[in-house]
Amino acid sequence: MSVKLDILPLKHWLNTDVTPLIISGPCSAESEKQVLDTARAVAMIPNVKIFRAGIWKPRTRPGLFEGAGIEGLKWISKIKEETGLLTTVEVASPLHVEAALKFGIDILWIGARTVVNPFSLQDLANVLKGVDIPVMVKNPVNPDLNLWIGALERINQAGIKKIAAIHRGFYFFDKTPYRNAPMWEIPIELKRQIPDLPVICDPSHICGDRESLRDISQKALDLEMNGLMIETHIDPEHALTDPQQQITPAHLKELIDSLIIREEKGNIEFESKLEELRTEIDKLDAELINILARRMCLIDEIGKYKRDHNITILQLKRWSNIVRDRLNTGLDSGLNKEFLQKLLEIVHTESIQRQADLYRERNGHV
Repeated sequence: MSVKLDILPLKHWLNTDVTPLIISGPCSAESEKQVLDTARAVAMIPNVKIFRAGIWKPRTRPGLFEGAGIEGLKWISKIKEETGLLTTVEVASPLHVEAALKFGIDILWIGARTVVNPFSLQDLANVLKGVDIPVMVKNPVNPDLNLWIGALERINQAGIKKIAAIHRGFYFFDKTPYRNAPMWEIPIELKRQIPDLPVICDPSHICGDRESLRDISQKALDLEMNGLMIETHIDPEHALTDPQQQITPAHLKELIDSLIIREEKGNIEFESKLEELRTEIDKLDAELINILARRMCLIDEIGKYKRDHNITILQLKRWSNIVRDRLNTGLDSGLNKEFLQKLLEIVHTESIQRQADLYRERNGHV
């Protein structure tokens, strides 16, 4: 299945073939000095062509910093004149769009929380009719490819031909190493269905920290994404929003310089299937870890019960029955006997250790 969108190639509306394209700037515009100092620094990095900053910040609870609003647009409007960088801000309502256009913002982006609501998307599409401006659409918070495609279609049907998608990861109900699980198979499938659509990766929101930014950025480029949106702050430690995932301009340059640009193109269907399988493994690993954690909680309850009733920790008959039963079940499921025995021994050793710790704790040794 393919989706037909009337799209202009990225290089036609950016007037550049730079690879990879980097969109960078702070999570939030906080002050004129912070915005301009950051912009001046990132403008010195050749791959950075677009300056981003959050003007209206959707916060879960009131009372937190919700952005500088119109005042922030005044600051950003100075950046293009001084640095030559294009500018982009997030819009979530028709009023945001009108204000951004008034202050000469070059590119709009629509955030993940807005994309989940077709009514909000249609309101934005309506106000964009007849406007010649690029629009980037982030994936919805939840992993719903059709919702993402629907948002792109609504914007395209409003007459916007300069359009791109931004992959910023997805909320996953279990704990993962990332703030938002990348689920690479979804943007890969998006590219398969809409081959001409530029896809930009937002590793800052996928990672949620600085440590894994480089790995996710490299992965995105290896999967033939067209560029990266990376949050950069002149003083990230004191940022008013998401300080842990923003990096300095100097760190940004180091990251970009470390990336490997591969020339050989892969098979997108192969990569899609591979990432689909890997994502299933990630989900199963998360379930496995949760199950082990719940098992250990039950072990603690058993340990406390034994301790309070002066029962010995090791129950050899019970353990022998467990090993026999689990081995039979595992062998019937196709698991290797030696692997399963080692796994059971590791789990049992940890269980005994946890119960022993409970006994020592009661006796005042811990």
